[in-house]
Amino acid sequence: MRALSAAFVLLSCLALCAFAPAQMLDPLAPKPSQTANPLTDPTASPGIQLLYQLEEKFAADTAKGGGAGFAAWFAPDAVTLANGKAPVMGHDAIAATATWTPESYQLTWKPEGARMAEGGDMGFTWGHYEGVSKDAQGNVVKTSGRYMTVWKKQPDATWKVEVDASNDGPAADCCSLH
Repeated sequence: MRALSAAFVLLSCLALCAFAPAQMLDPLAPKPSQTANPLTDPTASPGIQLLYQLEEKFAADTAKGGGAGFAAWFAPDAVTLANGKAPVMGHDAIAATATWTPESYQLTWKPEGARMAEGGDMGFTWGHYEGVSKDAQGNVVKTSGRYMTVWKKQPDATWKVEVDASNDGPAADCCSLH
């Protein structure tokens, strides 16, 4: 059942792209400034601004609470997809794997874009993340890559993460929109 739920969420993401043309990038539109901060873009729609606000709160809770703060944002049927790892399915399983403390690991990220479904009840963000920890000898270990987070409005009107996908990758400036 969880596999079907995960498949449904992924298909929903594809449907967002197919059925929300008003939110899609217009290849003929003027190019955004490469220095513009999407989080403070005054031209962003209210739906996209909401997604950025959710990301900001999600990141703050993760910085303050570590893995527990991270896991608190996931829906009961959520899925995480990490580079080279098996999917983790369900809030409880995600919480069981997100056991780091802010002192042992700092996960930070910056959204670079967002799209909201026309119905306003589902959207996604993407951007760059960085993780910093120390190895057994006390040396700093950094990981970084790209991520995509799928958000869905829950029956109680709160917003939760349905899918969080990430992959190790190059530096943040490699993949800017042109």
